[in-house]
Amino acid sequence: MPSPSRLRAAALTVAAVLLSTVLAGCGDDSTDEDLTAQKLSWKDCPPPSQAQGGGDAPSPLPGGAEWQCASMKAPLDWDDPKGDTIDIALIRARASGEANERIGSLIFNFGGPGGSGVTTLPAFGADYDTLRTRYDLVSFDPRGVGRSAGVWCQNDQQLDAYFQQDATPDDAGERTEYVDNVKEFNAACEKNSEKMLPHVRTTDAARDMDLMRQVLGDDKLHYFGISYGTELGGVYAHLFPKNVGRAVFDAVVDPTKNPEQGSLGQAKGFQLALDNYAQHCVSQVEDCPVGDSAQDVKNRIAKLLRDLDRKPIPGIFPRELTQTAATSGIAQALYSQDFWEYLTEGLEQAYDGDGQILLLLSDSMNGRNPNGEYSNLAAANVSINCADDKPRYTTEYVQRKLPEFRAASPLFGELLAWSMISCTDWAVPGAADHPDVSAPGSAPILVVGNTGDPATPYEGARRMVQALGKGVGVELTYKGQGHGAYDSKNTCVQAAVNGYLLDGRIPAAGTVCS
Repeated sequence: MPSPSRLRAAALTVAAVLLSTVLAGCGDDSTDEDLTAQKLSWKDCPPPSQAQGGGDAPSPLPGGAEWQCASMKAPLDWDDPKGDTIDIALIRARASGEANERIGSLIFNFGGPGGSGVTTLPAFGADYDTLRTRYDLVSFDPRGVGRSAGVWCQNDQQLDAYFQQDATPDDAGERTEYVDNVKEFNAACEKNSEKMLPHVRTTDAARDMDLMRQVLGDDKLHYFGISYGTELGGVYAHLFPKNVGRAVFDAVVDPTKNPEQGSLGQAKGFQLALDNYAQHCVSQVEDCPVGDSAQDVKNRIAKLLRDLDRKPIPGIFPRELTQTAATSGIAQALYSQDFWEYLTEGLEQAYDGDGQILLLLSDSMNGRNPNGEYSNLAAANVSINCADDKPRYTTEYVQRKLPEFRAASPLFGELLAWSMISCTDWAVPGAADHPDVSAPGSAPILVVGNTGDPATPYEGARRMVQALGKGVGVELTYKGQGHGAYDSKNTCVQAAVNGYLLDGRIPAAGTVCS
């Protein structure tokens, strides 16, 4: 899911042990092996690595189905398919229905970019159990992510410092410090992950998915893409339109926008979600504990952030809650209506001088676990975005654009405007202003947009339909809140998606669920 994580950047170098780990992900020997003929060795899944987020090995699904993990070899450089290889980490749960009813594999990408599919699919596996009646549920760590030759830029201590820095500089001194941090972070990425950085573009991941399709034994790619996963799916459809099977895009990235336009759209999207949260809070039977009116809720949040800019408050010892961390925590809570109660509790707590809950929400956004260890989400997010995105913005350009961003969102606008310099001085040139997803000849793709989505605003779904081309995209609208539609548990959305993936029933274009 494209998110405020575009602004992730910070300090010096990463520990040598992490460097050796990422380099070990790349094979040193060239091979003439036909990679489409490789056989996967499925085994019990190990506990997630630090790069994947840490934690315990995945628990069985309801009913006892076990998760299995494997590695697939893919070319490091798709322009040199006989050269070095990397390992792509996969996870699956076998189909639960009769063998003669099985359609094939349903491959998931949950977004980011930079999120580990190997850890995310088991976390939400029960939500997709109906689809498992006819599909093996499959996900993977895209190249540069988690166990798939994951990129690294900085260690845990340096990331802690970065995520507490002031990412909305107010004067020349703060601007210089912020820009220096971006440059240091980018230099660290180049130093520690130089071999991978040219090969983490979305087009590379799409080619990996087509290899995956063949290795899994499927004639067509059946696919469920969420957030950035919709961009990856669109790029796949553009490159391999004849190989598209049944595909669903949920929480849709607008493929027509460049990074600036995307950031501005997110500013508007998060502001809309904040407006909806504030209105919901004050409309409850009980008094809203963080404001007397919707405007009062927003005014009090704005004052909190101004106060934190001057003086942070205690968070999770020894870290404090800074303005940037609080803004990230609020944004994280707006990703799902289920999190709104935590936002209310976190705001109440912060108004009393305690920043623990908002800092925990910020940690979740940034891939930090309770042990203080970071996954490689931040490094992968920046690396993939900067390899994909051609524009390189200057501080002078951002300053000229600040009024427009502030108008789009008084709360989130500046943070998202300054995030645009993340790719300045990046080691690898960006591929394009925006992805090409035109897919003439593709099978129909169900495109689901949520009217209250903060991170991928609703308008992106219609633009994806238009960009895919005539007869390909089929638009479905969900009038709801949060990032995505299927996991909202809305029965109308789930019936439409399940009907298409399981039985091939395409809903009428323009169907609306509420």
